Amino acid sequence: MVHSIRFRLTVLYSTLLFALTAVMLGGVYLAVDRSTDAQPITKTFNAEKIVQMPDGTQQRLGQVEVVKVQQVEEAVNYETQRTLRRYSLITLGGLLVASLGIGWVLSGRALKPVGAIARAAEEIQATDLSRRIRLSGPRDELRHLADTIDSMLDRLDAAFRAQRRLIDDASHELRSPLAIIRANVDTVLSEPDAGIEDRRRAVQVVDRATTRMTRLVEDLLATARRSAPALGDADVDLGLAAREAAEEFDTLAAARGLVIERRLRDGLSMIGDHDALRRAVGNLLSNAVRLAPVGTAITVAADQTGGWQWIAVKDTGPGIHADEQDRVFDRFWRGSETRRSRSLDRRTGLGLAIVRSIVEAHNGQVRLFSAPDVGSTFVLWFPVHSPGGGTAAAAPPDADPLAGPRETGRIV
Repeated sequence: MVHSIRFRLTVLYSTLLFALTAVMLGGVYLAVDRSTDAQPITKTFNAEKIVQMPDGTQQRLGQVEVVKVQQVEEAVNYETQRTLRRYSLITLGGLLVASLGIGWVLSGRALKPVGAIARAAEEIQATDLSRRIRLSGPRDELRHLADTIDSMLDRLDAAFRAQRRLIDDASHELRSPLAIIRANVDTVLSEPDAGIEDRRRAVQVVDRATTRMTRLVEDLLATARRSAPALGDADVDLGLAAREAAEEFDTLAAARGLVIERRLRDGLSMIGDHDALRRAVGNLLSNAVRLAPVGTAITVAADQTGGWQWIAVKDTGPGIHADEQDRVFDRFWRGSETRRSRSLDRRTGLGLAIVRSIVEAHNGQVRLFSAPDVGSTFVLWFPVHSPGGGTAAAAPPDADPLAGPRETGRIV
């Protein structure tokens, strides 16, 4: 208790109050002492008292002590000062005791929210961050502290839930290929009469399963890499990042009879991660190449509109229904059966989630413009920072830059 904040506040409050009162009473006593001449009675005179009788005779009654009037006044002042000094000391002693009690009560009431914060923090467990302080009362420093801690707990709770969801989803996705590998290996090993064709077929199945696992691990690592604090940013040319991503998919697109058209503006510079932005565009192109009808064109464009720079990837694939567009960037989401049936192989469902995480890490936004049997346009918007540190607009334009101003999109 001696080392507690409450004890220190009590001592500080009492000491200051005691010192101020002592200075006040000392000043009063000094003023009285300077304005009066206070001395005890040190000198008396003896006088003989004589009474005149009616018959003219005088009768002696004895001697009495006579004090000078000035000494009487000085004696009164002396007693006054002694009384003032005595009661001042008594008052200071009582004030010290009272100030300690009052200071203890007041500091306890002032620090009561700290106790509530401490109790709530003790009840919070690493596996359960649902507990909140929710401090009531005036909006003072302690209320601000409690609200800040609640906000921090909200962010931690959301991060832990996302982490648990990611682990659960990843475990579920990895369990299936591992089971396939184990089943095929056990089948081949347990059948001594298995022929070369059976072994070849088992190897092909295992190869597809390991390829899927490799993609899943790569996507998970890419998501974690973008969140790493050691990631360095530099000047990035958006047009160059989009051009490099398109070059990587030219061969795959040509193999499917597709053409990747480029509408890239030079000089679109921003601060960011070149490899991450190229991967984001590459993930969009990967989906477009898988889903676009044979003989069609995929458009990759980069330009600036107002205070926002953008990269867009457009295809004429199956499109996305309106009720699915809110989930298209969720981890492990693969869309409807019709959409999955048109893809060449089974994907991990992390590609678009990585796109959104990369764009949001660059303070940007992703917008989707899509309709069934028409196609999809994914637009990555990045703010253009002015010399003063702000942006020209609070939100990017609500229109597809490759389709005209009439079409509006959805922020995802």
